Amino acid sequence: MTAEPGARGGGGEDCQVLLNQMKEITGIQDSAFLLAALKAADGDLMEAVTFLTEDPAPEPVQSPAWKRSTVSKQLPQDVSAAPTPHNQDNLCTANPVRPLESPKAPAAERDAAERAQDAHSAENKNRSKRKRCEVWGENPKHHDWRRAGDWPVGMKNIGNTCWFSAVIQSLFQLPEFRRLVLGYSLPQNVLESCCSHTGKRNIAFMQELQCLFALMLGTWRKFVDPSAALELLRDVFRSAEQPQQDVSEFTHKLLDWLEDAFQLTVNVTSPGDKSENPMVQLFYGTFLTEGIHEGNTFSKIETFGQYPLQVNGYQTLAECLEGAMVEGEMDGAAASQSVKYGQERWFTKLPPVLTFELSRFEFNQSLGQPEKIHTKLEFPQAMYMDRYLYCNKDLIQMKREEMKRLKEKMVTLQQKLERYMEYGSGPARFPLPDMLQYVLEFIATKPAVAASSAQSSQTALLHSQAKPHALDMLSQPNSIQEKTDTRTEDEAFFVANSSAQQNSSVELQAPVPAAELCERPAPHVVSEEELTLVQTCLQRWRNEIQQDVQDLKESIARINLSIEQMYCDPLLQQVPYRLHAVLVHEGQANAGHYWAFIYDQPRQRWLKYNDIAVTESSWEELERESFGGLRSASAYCLMYIRDQLSPAAADEDEGPEARQFQKEVEALSPELRHYIQEDNWRLEQEAEEWDEEQSCKIPQMEPSPTSELQELSSESGPEQPAACEQSAPSLSSEHARMAKEQTAKAIANSADAYDRNGVEAALCKAFREEYSRLYLLSRETPTPQNDARLQHVLIYFLQNNAPQQVVERTLLEQFADKNLSYDERSISIMKVARAKLSEIGPEDVDMEEYKRWHEDYSLFRKVSIYLLTGLELYQNRKYQESLTYLVYAYQSNTKLLLKGTNRGVSESLIALYRRKCLLKLNEVAASLFVSCEEAHVSEGVSILNELIIPCMHLMNNFEISKEDLDAIEVMRNRWCSYLGREDMDAKLQTKLGELLPRLLDGSTEVIVLKEPPKIRPNSPYDLCSRFAAVMESIHGASAVAVQ
Repeated sequence: MTAEPGARGGGGEDCQVLLNQMKEITGIQDSAFLLAALKAADGDLMEAVTFLTEDPAPEPVQSPAWKRSTVSKQLPQDVSAAPTPHNQDNLCTANPVRPLESPKAPAAERDAAERAQDAHSAENKNRSKRKRCEVWGENPKHHDWRRAGDWPVGMKNIGNTCWFSAVIQSLFQLPEFRRLVLGYSLPQNVLESCCSHTGKRNIAFMQELQCLFALMLGTWRKFVDPSAALELLRDVFRSAEQPQQDVSEFTHKLLDWLEDAFQLTVNVTSPGDKSENPMVQLFYGTFLTEGIHEGNTFSKIETFGQYPLQVNGYQTLAECLEGAMVEGEMDGAAASQSVKYGQERWFTKLPPVLTFELSRFEFNQSLGQPEKIHTKLEFPQAMYMDRYLYCNKDLIQMKREEMKRLKEKMVTLQQKLERYMEYGSGPARFPLPDMLQYVLEFIATKPAVAASSAQSSQTALLHSQAKPHALDMLSQPNSIQEKTDTRTEDEAFFVANSSAQQNSSVELQAPVPAAELCERPAPHVVSEEELTLVQTCLQRWRNEIQQDVQDLKESIARINLSIEQMYCDPLLQQVPYRLHAVLVHEGQANAGHYWAFIYDQPRQRWLKYNDIAVTESSWEELERESFGGLRSASAYCLMYIRDQLSPAAADEDEGPEARQFQKEVEALSPELRHYIQEDNWRLEQEAEEWDEEQSCKIPQMEPSPTSELQELSSESGPEQPAACEQSAPSLSSEHARMAKEQTAKAIANSADAYDRNGVEAALCKAFREEYSRLYLLSRETPTPQNDARLQHVLIYFLQNNAPQQVVERTLLEQFADKNLSYDERSISIMKVARAKLSEIGPEDVDMEEYKRWHEDYSLFRKVSIYLLTGLELYQNRKYQESLTYLVYAYQSNTKLLLKGTNRGVSESLIALYRRKCLLKLNEVAASLFVSCEEAHVSEGVSILNELIIPCMHLMNNFEISKEDLDAIEVMRNRWCSYLGREDMDAKLQTKLGELLPRLLDGSTEVIVLKEPPKIRPNSPYDLCSRFAAVMESIHGASAVAVQ
């Protein structure tokens, strides 16, 4: 029997008849669902019924665990075989999705949906893999600061010292430099003969740097404290006006000190010979400058340690270098002309470690203060320096001349192309080929008066004329062409193409509907001769112009390719350098934060060194944070190393870093090894003291998901230590108590079975019906105002495909709840259920897995309550309280989403209102700060320190979204805009200078955010009602009350 609704006049009546028949056959009363099944079966009644009544194999429901246990042998045979939602008649619709996915439904669609879900789940897992700050929302334990194996250590920021950390970490990760520092020693007579203040200071700094490097090798701590070395530096850099140092300034000074210190060792054997100084050999190179000044040629050789490069006006590092190498006009014939000026620089010696200093600051004369240059500058991971070497001068000059010629030719071709593509003498200009096309369309359009008569006579016209005019072909509607042109392809081609010109114009002009043609402008009168002549000329010109444009584009592409490959000559690929470290600055000229990306050769990956945090990174993240152009962060210093740096560097690749570090520790002097051992011993002492201190405090519950939820669901005060750790049965019992009203209804519905067959039969019936009800609820399509998971723990389990044993034990525990003491029947069923529960052993249910599922549901309820509370507070403009709840909701929700997309709530919803709340709070804090009233300023600073900054830093713990990144940038820019304001007094500017490093720095300190106040838990019914009210209020923008 097949139905075709809508195929005839009585289609609607026939469809209703089929639906009535399906209701009678299947017992299903849901018309919408039956109609969906009927459509899936293409109107075939019997096939639709088969879909609805067949046994879907993919979702078998096994016998409950308590039936498979030994106690099941004591059950009556009819009870053991009690129907499940898949084999009883009234439950044939238990899964309204799967029957429609039977052979009629394309398997590819299901596979695609599953792949998309898996991909989304994998994406959620990867989002939180790498964290910049590992402590969140809780007081850190002392043990949390232990080093993890051979992982590189961080460096403590002791107050605007991120610049020191960025530079020192970059240098420490150079094996050759590390060995030079750790192996530094001076003979006793040299130490005694050193009398100058500078010499003594340099020796003292080297000793402190040795100790610092030794700790970075062998410490058990997660990060080291550089205070001693910094104190020596601060004596030189100390300035009240400059609280934060410039990376290049510090690096220059550091290299000078190191050079002087090592010169003392060189002077023992070769007095005054700087060429033997290992620091000079490692970091310093020379370049030759040749040029013409006022008609006179000159030449000089200079030494460099950090080579400065201008950023403004360039897009790549190669362009920066080219601009630095050539200035002005260098023409051999120009030497005699005094008006000419120009110079070229050539590297005569490149150091193993080549450092480029990117000049990203310039002085704004009108504002009287420095400004940062945020333009984008790309740089490669590997590069060849041959094109800048003096030994290749002749070849490079030839290539530069060729490059200059090609670029001039490129400019000429682009100007020609532009004249074609922006044609016209007025302000509005258009591509010339398009303009000719528009003219062709205009002349081919028939006047509106003639359109109707032309349309009615075109069929006859086509049959009566062997060679129709081009005008008729162009203005003919699609429908007429399709209906009248029944000839063969060759005949149609011949009729439609009376000449070569007509053929071109027909191909050019696509058929246009008659309704549109009637509205278009058209010439009043056009003779056939005029039409043919104009079309022929215009088409020929258009073809010529298109060919010219194509030739120009191809020529430009060829020149571009030649420019790109200009220096790909194998002769110019003999001196390779690879990127070792990138020092990044974020902020403005007056304040900011520094960190470093360093390539870890043994691990073959990029690491990010951000003060105490050392985390895995990637080239993609380095690009985002270093190239500039998008935000206030950009590379400030680039450190390249020659690929053949030294045999020691090659040795580092032979084994794990831990073994290399261990070898270096063993090679240290006895004094340094003893220094490491003492520090590690102090760490152990500190750990013992910390443990002893904690043991004296009042016991607190650990902030695990389980205990957090115990606090949430308990209205009593602090519990005894024995109750600190909540077990799985207590959590599942809590969930059973939540469902006691629903359980009581299921028991009431089993009264007839209880009277006829006894208590076990009643339990089986109640169990089966409650399971069926929850199964159907779990398959309902969710809506924005309804989340069925809040109603019952089993709905959450079923939607997330929990193991059947976990589901069945949870439901059995619901009937074993001791609170079901309503009447004799309830008590009897409760006792039998408890007896069945005790028979289930470890071989039937994995209790660890059972515990984890209940912990997840408890955490899900907590996230939901935090989210709802945060949204309610936001609606009532209580942004400070709201933000704390939303931040905690997001963090806890992330843990759930790692296990599956349906384990938690909408991440985008939490992120949206967290972002909104943060922006509102930032506006409030900024307004208070600029009010200049002491009380208001203090309040604004407090909001910034206690809420905004911790929240911003925590947002960076994850793969941050573009929306969150933009919001953080807006907030940072708001505070940076106050720098140097004339209407703000010096005291406020000083306070602002103290705030900005924390605001711009992603991880200089442990982030601790106060946990929000505990909330009285809601019953499932109240929670669902509250959820619906809050979701409606979001769309309706009406304030709701906090319960």
